[in-house]
Amino acid sequence: MGSDLPPPAAAELCFENLNGSCVKISYSPGIRLILYIVFCFGSWLAVFGNLLVIISILHFKQLHSPTNLLIASLACADFLVGVTVMPFSAVRSVEGCWYFGESYCKFHTCFDGSFCFASMFHLGFISLDRYIAVSDPLLYPTRFTTSVSGICISFSWLFSIVYSFTLYGTGANEAGLEELVSALTCVGGCQAAVNQSWVLVNFLLFSIPTLVMIIVYSKIFFIAKQQARKMESMSNKTVGSSDSYKDRVARRERKAARTLGIAVIAFLVSWLPYFIDSIIDAFVGFITPTYIFEIIAWVSYYNSAMNPLIYALFYPWFRKAMKLIITGQVLRENSSTMNLFSV
Repeated sequence: MGSDLPPPAAAELCFENLNGSCVKISYSPGIRLILYIVFCFGSWLAVFGNLLVIISILHFKQLHSPTNLLIASLACADFLVGVTVMPFSAVRSVEGCWYFGESYCKFHTCFDGSFCFASMFHLGFISLDRYIAVSDPLLYPTRFTTSVSGICISFSWLFSIVYSFTLYGTGANEAGLEELVSALTCVGGCQAAVNQSWVLVNFLLFSIPTLVMIIVYSKIFFIAKQQARKMESMSNKTVGSSDSYKDRVARRERKAARTLGIAVIAFLVSWLPYFIDSIIDAFVGFITPTYIFEIIAWVSYYNSAMNPLIYALFYPWFRKAMKLIITGQVLRENSSTMNLFSV
């Protein structure tokens, strides 16, 4: 007896003419357009927003400070995420396919890990820098120098790159998962599986700078509260010029610490779900649905686009520098010596 039901639609493959091809994700045209807009906007913001931060700090001599060098280096890591990771992940997330070759799949994973850990270590060193600045603002310039900042930057980049390329480039992350990886591998796929041992190491590397940030910023806000009470108690008294200067410096450093503290909170909110899910997946057999993984991954990617927005909201000097760059005034002679802190 014949059936009146139509035959099921054949699944669309990433590579129609290749055996073992991955299956494409079937989104409606409207959903596909929305996803591309959201992902491409994040990539655009990460690239151009962080590029503005880098140009601002490197061009204007007034911004050449140890802290700002760390911020510029952090922006460089986020900029590279926007260039080398996010655009390719956008296509993979929407299409469910990897069209950029097996070699770049490996590099993409290495870049992802390198810039993630570089951001973490930069934020950890920035928090230590802010603690020194707030706890002893007058001696700070002699304690956290440009040389010290350079050492922190060098460590953040070298360790992150060497670790990530060693782990993912050699395939050590898949040791013991060969059967699972073989079963899930298809032509047009690009997902990295991390075994239980290395996922714990990754989480440890995430936890150490995270704990440093939490402890240090707790101390910073405790010190800031004490300083605010002290200034309030002295507000009705006549204060010497040196004390007045010290108060102004302390107030400025506290404001910078609050702004960078917001950047740290944004980082934790963005990356903590990713690392927690990675641990759960490694120990329960990689059961996270693809769409959940994509949401978590893009929340973490969007962190690279958030810092320039935070700086624009809280740093008047960045808004002024951004205006000068966009309007082309930085091309004028002696523009690097312009005063960005004037009212």
